[in-house]
Amino acid sequence: MAVTIEKAEVSDAKAILEFTKICGAETDNLSFGSDGIPVSLEQEENFIASSLDSNSAVFFVAKEGEEIVGTANYSVFSKERMAHRGEFGMSVKKSYWNKGIGTALLERILDFAKNTAKSEIVSLEVRSDNKPAIHLYSKFGFQKIGTFKGYFKVDGKFIDFDIMQLFL
Repeated sequence: MAVTIEKAEVSDAKAILEFTKICGAETDNLSFGSDGIPVSLEQEENFIASSLDSNSAVFFVAKEGEEIVGTANYSVFSKERMAHRGEFGMSVKKSYWNKGIGTALLERILDFAKNTAKSEIVSLEVRSDNKPAIHLYSKFGFQKIGTFKGYFKVDGKFIDFDIMQLFL
């Protein structure tokens, strides 16, 4: 079955929250663990609803049938002096890694950033040792501009993250 990518709907909120628990348990690359993201169903529904008709934020889901296998969201910074840029987050179920889903999600994010949000710069943070993700971002032209030492602390250990950006 093929994977489709579409804008998240409010009705996807519960499945998205469950998806974050699965992904959070599979990797330490994300800002959340096996508890998923710390928001209520209502908060997630409101977040999705606010992105549906927005020109400054979007939330995509990658689905195989009805199963969510990946998500990506993008938002522009709200402060006037930072509104020329935005950042995104992305996660894919481990069993779907290296199947082109990250590439497809990133294509959709960058299209939205450039053509709808009219962003000039897209930035991200990625674990410094996450070579597959860094390879993906580099393929799209993102460049490392620095390293945030100790960005995460997992199991008592500091984890460095690279800061990357792309001029659109």
